Amino acid sequence: MLFNSYTFIFGFLPIALIVFFTLTKFRFINLARTWLLIASLAFYANWNISYLPLLLISISFNYLMSSCIEQAQPNTEKAKIFLWLGICFNLGLLGYYKYANFFVSSLGQILQTNWQIPQIILPLGISFYTFIQIAYLVDSYNGKAKQSNFFTYSIFVSFFPHVIAGPISDNKDVIPQFQKLRNYVFSHKNMAMGLALFILGLAKKVLIGDNIAAWVTPVFNNASQVSFIEAWVGALSYTLQLYFDFSGYSDMAIGLGLMLNINLPINFNSPYKAFSISDFWRRWHITLSNFLRDYLYIPLGGSRRGEIRRYSNLIITMLLGGLWHGAGWTFIIWGVLHGMYLSINHWWKLHGKALPKSLGWTITFLAVVVSWVFFRARNAADAWQILQTMIGTKGIVISSNYESLFGWLSPIGVKFSQTFPYLKGGGESLIVIAALLVCVTVLPNTNQMLQWFKPNLLWVVSLTTIAALCLLSLNRVSEFLYFQF
Repeated sequence: MLFNSYTFIFGFLPIALIVFFTLTKFRFINLARTWLLIASLAFYANWNISYLPLLLISISFNYLMSSCIEQAQPNTEKAKIFLWLGICFNLGLLGYYKYANFFVSSLGQILQTNWQIPQIILPLGISFYTFIQIAYLVDSYNGKAKQSNFFTYSIFVSFFPHVIAGPISDNKDVIPQFQKLRNYVFSHKNMAMGLALFILGLAKKVLIGDNIAAWVTPVFNNASQVSFIEAWVGALSYTLQLYFDFSGYSDMAIGLGLMLNINLPINFNSPYKAFSISDFWRRWHITLSNFLRDYLYIPLGGSRRGEIRRYSNLIITMLLGGLWHGAGWTFIIWGVLHGMYLSINHWWKLHGKALPKSLGWTITFLAVVVSWVFFRARNAADAWQILQTMIGTKGIVISSNYESLFGWLSPIGVKFSQTFPYLKGGGESLIVIAALLVCVTVLPNTNQMLQWFKPNLLWVVSLTTIAALCLLSLNRVSEFLYFQF
């Protein structure tokens, strides 16, 4: 059941909201909480009911470990034992389901053997609900977690707006919201703002992300054959597709939370406006950035043990962040690249001079685009083929329509052609990409738009029109890109 489906929009969501607020209206608060848990588990089980027992086992074991930590007293040796039992359990599950096939096949290639194991299906959302619970265990050990009963904890982990693909919610902020009685009172303001954000997020996914996806696949499926223009269109299209797809999901998740009076953390803040790579990571997938910083980079030592150790910690952190996204060498390369980017960024801040903002933005954006090529490519060889084409080492081929303007470039190797078989959007794709780049680098984002929200006629007409266009496009429902992670 996808957020961007008729079943969810006209079936699951209205039923979930109506029953929940009917129960709260008559002050059946415990029943309302029970309903929220049932609805969340039903939403998760709808994907594949065989995933549900694993989620329940994970919730039960982690809550047991957190209770043991609490009873043993935070920051004690006994508590540390329970903490590591919990972390090893979570990483063991994640390692088996997400990485077993990758490690066995990679080891087989190194040893030149035919080692194989049966294909293991990745349970949906396991990366997200595992990270949420590791954070809860660590916070319990440090005495920072907001303790709750098993029922509330189960709702927090399985809460249907974030269980599949985040945001990676902070237990210290979100769990107390499930315990406050005032959050079980219907709020017209929250419902209106949540609905507005849900519609804007749906538009990102359905009207933009899904439409430019058709320009991405042909390029990355034919990496060795694409031309200069096609390679750039494919790379930039994926850069935009990933942003609109994942930030759209996050907006929808936050909007759904608001409808139920739960404030989930913001996950995107105009990342392509960043003037440095560290600024980018303060804006892109913010909840993952915070998790990696608080639960990996700082425990590794952060910047407290000298510059060399700081750079190695950054690279290790981002390498593991890349591996979290997927079991493949392309994700590892992507993570290492960002670790190196961040190291260079910090070195430059210490020893260099401030760059002009325009130059800082250009370097940052191009560095991010290069990393996205590895993120999307089927393998490292394909990524390298596309990057070679993008920098012109395979020659530069542009449309023959512009030969009269740029014919003077022929002596330096520029060629002209009438056919670009992998440029599925034609010349219009260049205009659309340029317009979308302006949107993500100049215009306000959805969170900023929501600050201006007022339930007046202009907003009603605008959102109704956008919603209608989205609903007309739901005949080609597609999964969100981050579901594979």
